[in-house]
Amino acid sequence: MRPSPHRARRASRLLGALLSVLVALTALFTAGSVSAAQADTTICETFGSATIQGRYVVQNNRWGTNDSQCIAVTDSGFRITRADGSVPTNGAPKSYPSVYNGCHYTNCSPGTNLPARLGGISTAPTSISFGYVNEGAYDAAYDIWLDPAPRTDGVSRTEIMVWFHKVGPVQPVGSPVGSATVAGRQWEVWSGNNGSNDVLSFVAPSAIAGWSFDVMDFVQQAVARGLAQSSWYLTSVQAGFEPWQNGTGLAVTSFSSTVDTGSSGDPGGPGGSTACTVAYAPNVWPGGFTTDVTITNNGKSKVSGWKLAFTLPSGQRITNAWNANVSPSSGALTAGNVAHNAEIAAGGRASFGFQGTYGGSAFTKPTGFSLNGSACTLA
Repeated sequence: MRPSPHRARRASRLLGALLSVLVALTALFTAGSVSAAQADTTICETFGSATIQGRYVVQNNRWGTNDSQCIAVTDSGFRITRADGSVPTNGAPKSYPSVYNGCHYTNCSPGTNLPARLGGISTAPTSISFGYVNEGAYDAAYDIWLDPAPRTDGVSRTEIMVWFHKVGPVQPVGSPVGSATVAGRQWEVWSGNNGSNDVLSFVAPSAIAGWSFDVMDFVQQAVARGLAQSSWYLTSVQAGFEPWQNGTGLAVTSFSSTVDTGSSGDPGGPGGSTACTVAYAPNVWPGGFTTDVTITNNGKSKVSGWKLAFTLPSGQRITNAWNANVSPSSGALTAGNVAHNAEIAAGGRASFGFQGTYGGSAFTKPTGFSLNGSACTLA
């Protein structure tokens, strides 16, 4: 039976509608897939690397084992997703997955002003937030490299390591040579040589989840101990993990590094001043608090889309927030903009707040903040 023209047109419209729905669903699925693919970049190559924020390099840097290691690179750092194999804890670690500003075996981070002569550096602020696991054997550490020449390849003469945390029976190169107060913290100091360079290490007595400090405070320790001179060069500032056993789940959740050589660089960029100022104003009562946070953009251009990284002191937990998306609720966390405050004009401000709980008798504030990976000062 031949359909009427009315039925034929109706069927055609229904078919067209179904095709439109299928096209829309396909586009939505494709867009979701692209978004997910862009969220994290997985690197499993031995010395594979990627650039984040247009200024830092993240590297897999597996050199002490033939077993597989993979890292997922995020927009603010990385996490170890696979860490096969192990090496003896009385020897060298199996890798150093890390993020850095500067040059490492000719791979220089975009826009860096390193190498820079030590005598010409006024400050070198940096900030880090780590995510730890309680298994395996590893350290979480900065690697600060110094050399008599402006080296961009190979191994520099002196290596400064700043150990924020360690798990398992691992220890720095050399032997303990005493203790020191550096950048307001107490450290156990180790000194030695690994056969290719001198190593000066500072080991924290307890875990530090996140911290902002001046790299030059540790550099001056090396100079005072005869392991560097003011005519030498700072070649790179790196932060990551040295695993001996396992390592899966370890993460750098935020990182920033700038080096001020007195030049008129772009504020917040390598070689410039800090990118922002943070005012942190808590209202505290027994067991609870609210906090108003104000970010001031010190840069010469607007910030479109922002993430403020900081670490809540131990025992504090956020229960709700306003004017920002904050996650997780404790430890090293990130506050990101919402739709109505996504842009901060040059010299402008953005504000948000949250409510939380805390344990113990004393309330303390976070000690360091970074805006889109660049260190901020506290108002």
